[in-house]
Amino acid sequence: MPVDHFGEAVAARYDDDAVMFDPAVVDPAVDFLAELAGGGTALELGIGTGRIALPLAARGVPVHGIDLSEAMVARLRAKPGAERVKVAIGDFATTRVEGEFTLVYLVFNTIGNLTTQDEQVACFENAATHLVRGGCFVIELGVPGGAALEVFDLGDTHVGVDEYEAATQRLVSHHFTLVDGGWVRNSVPFRSVGPGELDLMARLAGMTLRERWGGWKREPFTSDCTKHVSVWEKA
Repeated sequence: MPVDHFGEAVAARYDDDAVMFDPAVVDPAVDFLAELAGGGTALELGIGTGRIALPLAARGVPVHGIDLSEAMVARLRAKPGAERVKVAIGDFATTRVEGEFTLVYLVFNTIGNLTTQDEQVACFENAATHLVRGGCFVIELGVPGGAALEVFDLGDTHVGVDEYEAATQRLVSHHFTLVDGGWVRNSVPFRSVGPGELDLMARLAGMTLRERWGGWKREPFTSDCTKHVSVWEKA
């Protein structure tokens, strides 16, 4: 089973990210996913503290979730509306839940938390297993960069640095956060993966690319985009 990098110390501060929880960031994602769900049921892989799942459930979409971190899920369960969301604790690449879904989704680079190609392939297979025919699997993911070291956030209370090794596709995000007057470091490993490799994983799982955008507002995906939102459909 993968290592849980989102234990109590991370979960306690996770919802403090004002940018990530800004309605201007959350609402377009929820709009996009609610439309794709089409009156059906959704499954979020890596549901965390419910940043997307809770507002999606509030739109009337039945939402299930899978997450490895009991600490993150405990925060979700303490929030208003949590009774609408069913959550299973486990590795989202392999854990099964009951039912079939019209939508399975992974947001905010979470596919990268699976740090081997085999785990990522298994995740696509797991998504396809949960989907009805014609259902969609959605991933939001940053486009791999080329710099060995890149500062992705530089603020008064948080500094973020990505360390990337192209030969192995290994990426480590180092977060330095000011807590009670001292700096706390949290490093999270990822496997960086590009759109083309994801498309092949989807094909192996019996899905084909339906659409790809540069963001949740359906911005065109171009070589200048720093992330993509991709949708694969189960045949």
